[in-house]
Amino acid sequence: MIKITLLGEPRSTNNIYKTLCRGNFPTRYMSQEGKTLKEAYQWQIRSQYKGKPIKTPVGVKMSLWNGNKRKNDIDNFNKLVFDALTGLVYEDDSQITELHIIKGYDKENPRVEIEVNEFSPTTL
Repeated sequence: MIKITLLGEPRSTNNIYKTLCRGNFPTRYMSQEGKTLKEAYQWQIRSQYKGKPIKTPVGVKMSLWNGNKRKNDIDNFNKLVFDALTGLVYEDDSQITELHIIKGYDKENPRVEIEVNEFSPTTL
């Protein structure tokens, strides 16, 4: 099992990715703020995990600890984290075959806690 903690307020995909329309063709892209945060996450990941990227299917458990009690959708927080883990912990986020997300509140220590396990279908 690989355990990683990313410090700071979890950020929603809605705040990181932007949409630009050119004619009738909307294009989604990562904002500069998103690129900066992804890079910061990757530095934190590299400092906590020194192994090679996993090549087999993986299961991920993510605990989101927000510093505020604002209402937010739990499914909007995983994309940036998964992209930051790509190439460092696993080769590609398409390898994720099982996912558990937990949301909580910790005013003093907002963070994202991640556990990555090689997936075994016999564990279901």
